[in-house]
Amino acid sequence: MPLKLDHIVIAVHDLERTIADYGALGFHVLRGGDHPGRATHNALVVFGDGSYFELIAWREPSPGERWWQLLQKHGEGIVDFALLPHDTAATVAGAKERGLLLEGPLDGGRVRPDGERLRWQTARAPSADLPFLCGDLTPRALRVPEGEVRVHANGALGVASLAVAVRDLDATLARYRALLGTDAEDAGTHIGNPVALPGSNVRVAVIGLGGSVLVLSSPRENAAHAGEGSDTLTQRIAARGEGPYALVLHTDRPQSTGAFDLARTHGALIELDLPPPDRVKDKAPRGYQRLPDFT
Repeated sequence: MPLKLDHIVIAVHDLERTIADYGALGFHVLRGGDHPGRATHNALVVFGDGSYFELIAWREPSPGERWWQLLQKHGEGIVDFALLPHDTAATVAGAKERGLLLEGPLDGGRVRPDGERLRWQTARAPSADLPFLCGDLTPRALRVPEGEVRVHANGALGVASLAVAVRDLDATLARYRALLGTDAEDAGTHIGNPVALPGSNVRVAVIGLGGSVLVLSSPRENAAHAGEGSDTLTQRIAARGEGPYALVLHTDRPQSTGAFDLARTHGALIELDLPPPDRVKDKAPRGYQRLPDFT
């Protein structure tokens, strides 16, 4: 089975304030609970397409955790994202056969506010340009609730696009092919060819994962082509490293389109846009026809 987008991780300082702010933006926010053995607790914003935001905060310092380190160094915002495997161990084994080393599967879990205990397995590549895997051992509906909780006042339907900053687009694409498998195209996953983003000096490649796409973005290598877009992206990578940095959500309400206030989203670059009439391969959706503002 093809991998699909599971969730996007947004690290924040104060979970209670974040829950209130996302609720004020028109999102239905659920309290997720605590992670046994860790100082983290979270809340979820679940969408109709099955993907979700994980709003995560720490009850005490955790200097050994990468997400906590990013939060302390760079402030709140998007720090990671996960894909959903049908079988985590099998996906890890297949990636290793194709030359991609993954750490895992590693056991994880969460205790919901109602006492329900959830279990899953994760796996991760050493480079931050790739997502981690998060595969359920308990039913996924326990971790990702269904029904009315997926309906949002702002009309958000699901993740249209997630932009990922990378240093070397060609090398990153090779790693994604190893992760997704040589049969990815036949399984419904589309891996596009690198193209120049219109009006900028940034190269992008689009990877279609079911109803969502990843937009891998890198500066052009040739210094003679350096420009405002590539300079900004280069500065972002130099300061924060590779990884996800912005996303577009589909909405069915024209009056809701546009970018959210960064203060309310706690540093996450999030935009609402109407679904396109059709999906065109190798092209970023409307929300990524220009480079997002990193400031």
